[in-house]
Amino acid sequence: MSHWPDLAALELLVAVADHGSLAAGARAVEMAQPNASRSMARLERSVGVPLLQRSTRGSTLTPAGLLVTDWARSVVTAARRLVDGAALLGQDASGTLSLRVSASQTVAEHLLPRWLAGVRSAFPDSRVQVTVHNSHDVVQDVLHGTADVGFIESPKPPSGVHRAVVARDELVLVVHPQHPWAARHDPVSTAELAATPLITREAGSGTRMALDEALGRPVEALLEMPSNAAVRVSVQAGSAPAVLSRLAVEDALAAGTLVQVPAVLDLHRELRAVWIGPRRTQGLAAELIAEAQRTGCGSARGRPVAP
Repeated sequence: MSHWPDLAALELLVAVADHGSLAAGARAVEMAQPNASRSMARLERSVGVPLLQRSTRGSTLTPAGLLVTDWARSVVTAARRLVDGAALLGQDASGTLSLRVSASQTVAEHLLPRWLAGVRSAFPDSRVQVTVHNSHDVVQDVLHGTADVGFIESPKPPSGVHRAVVARDELVLVVHPQHPWAARHDPVSTAELAATPLITREAGSGTRMALDEALGRPVEALLEMPSNAAVRVSVQAGSAPAVLSRLAVEDALAAGTLVQVPAVLDLHRELRAVWIGPRRTQGLAAELIAEAQRTGCGSARGRPVAP
């Protein structure tokens, strides 16, 4: 081969393999379809073998394309590591690496400290500023440029930002041990939960948005509280049921001060990093997202999340 293959074309090839078609791969790397077709044609000429099987139904990888993709994946990973490392070296001329993080309450209270500890062990001189909001306000921080990266619990990825899943979480229905539901064995139906006044987080919180979406309608709120802790204390006082992240109530469940009630509703959700600017984060933001994905908590039980 007389010259090196184009890295952007290799990244596109990997995306085609990961997303199932040239069109989907082009969207994943934010490349226009005509440019993607030309890029793949140049790559095929460069490596000397056909990589795509083209048809009226779209383009998929040939057997040779699958093999080349396997080799290309390590090249793309190494190139990303080079770019991220160089960004870290040049991020701050004073030698101090800095990062502004905005995080939802559940993430900030239960996950972010572990992620930051991992980053600081690799970059002990780094400086990180953390702001805690609900998910709606985290997105606004990112869009307005007051945060380099945000972490949210919203069920639907917001528009105008790049995003990546970093962990998965589970919402659970909890009550006081003396509540009538505490002894239930049959799951609470969706209709029953929708008709029951609950103690909830405020509008704009990821937990509230996830619950509203799962119910298919706004929750019937008996009390709206500004924090997970306030909701938990209100339930422990015997006020009413609540739906909270397992992360926020696992200690109370273990201590017996709250009881989990089975529910028909599927309340699993994804936690995401969000940012603006280049599609791929660089510097400390990239390191923090990678650390979050390495140690992502599954459903609060320690199962890692694949990047």
